[in-house]
Amino acid sequence: MPLFARSHSRGEYVFDFSWADAYHRHGLAYYPKLVTAVPFSPVVGPRWRGELAADTIWNGVQEALAVQQASGWHLLFPDQACRESLRELPLVERQACHFRWINRDYTDFDDFLASLQSRKRKNLRKERRRIMEQGLTITRHHSAQITAGDWAFFYQCYASTYMKRGQLPYLNEAFFSAVGESLAGQILLVLARDGDRPVASALYFFDDQRLYGRYWGCLEERDCLHFELCYYQGIEFAIEQGLAEFDPGVQGEHKILRGFEPVITWSLHHLREPAFQRAIADFCREEALHVQRYRDEARTLLPYRK
Repeated sequence: MPLFARSHSRGEYVFDFSWADAYHRHGLAYYPKLVTAVPFSPVVGPRWRGELAADTIWNGVQEALAVQQASGWHLLFPDQACRESLRELPLVERQACHFRWINRDYTDFDDFLASLQSRKRKNLRKERRRIMEQGLTITRHHSAQITAGDWAFFYQCYASTYMKRGQLPYLNEAFFSAVGESLAGQILLVLARDGDRPVASALYFFDDQRLYGRYWGCLEERDCLHFELCYYQGIEFAIEQGLAEFDPGVQGEHKILRGFEPVITWSLHHLREPAFQRAIADFCREEALHVQRYRDEARTLLPYRK
């Protein structure tokens, strides 16, 4: 089971900055903390390999907490089996709402559009039409089709997304080159070109069940291009490949009107300071009510026909 000692909370997608601030204001050190997660990837799934008993995990975590003098342990985006295995441990469950596109055995993108309300269907078609009206062409590249030049251009796009927000990108260019080799059969790169000139790109990962949309960027702003590269191309690919779900990443209420449905994701937390453990338990219980109301309201906004 991965167990990282962390000195900050960036790149986790479970936001505990207010917890760290509360520790600091009380003269306590929140970092290092221990985190079990897939780095930089808010993907729900198993968090250990093989069979591990809950008490074995707990004893190992407690030992690591003592050695590292860490404030606590945080297990991010576990699947249901993982959560159930750890249910007897003194962990606080925290909820969040993310969005997924569900493939209901659509034959093609038009079949998906037919499931939408008329006005919403027209809006999606209009957004896709804007790509052609701007003279852009979209191409998909799999695995060995992705050249070194494609990777270099993609990294420019990826880095620009962070730099526009005044941030440094989490991952470096060497990381993507390594991923391109180690996961060669599970990568989709979508490029947008104006003539022969690339202007934007989006990177996806996939397995035999799901498509994961993670990174995108553009060097030139174009109308509706983000929706096309990050959502519609992904939906179309998932249908063609017979994938059950498309996970486009965290946040983004604009996903709702494009057919992405709200789902609850989870994280598990334990803080060594008993008073703070009680405080976050109260906080997470109250927060869960807001998260569930948000999910229920988001469902009312879905574009599907009754």
